[in-house]
Amino acid sequence: MQHEARAWATPEAAEKAFYESFEAGDLPAMMQVWADTPDICCIHPMGKALRGPAAVSEGWEGIFSSGQRLQFVLESVQRQGMDDLAISVVLEHIRVDGDARPRPPMIATNVYRRTAHGWHMLLHHASPAVVEVAKDNHGSQLLH
Repeated sequence: MQHEARAWATPEAAEKAFYESFEAGDLPAMMQVWADTPDICCIHPMGKALRGPAAVSEGWEGIFSSGQRLQFVLESVQRQGMDDLAISVVLEHIRVDGDARPRPPMIATNVYRRTAHGWHMLLHHASPAVVEVAKDNHGSQLLH
């Protein structure tokens, strides 16, 4: 199952392509972003770990087949890179097409690897973000 028909020069370009294909509900474009290796892993919010190209593709197919389209505004939390690996942590502010209600943000960790075919995704792990500030028993804000 070869998906790496496209190559991205930077992890940022691969991430942009990932979210564009997510918004479009475009499975072939989505799978081109992913590395075509057995070690890829995708964990959707509250979901199980989908490992390998077949399971990852099947997971995205299920999401896209709902017909629901999402729009993302990303807020960078942390980026770091080393040699052939890059990690991006983002807050995903999501709007559902046709629904004006605000949604709580998701926090996602995206990991990319540079290969001879450019940068491709190894891991996408999204979960609900904690949006309220923790307080102690006296109503004071906790820092740790």
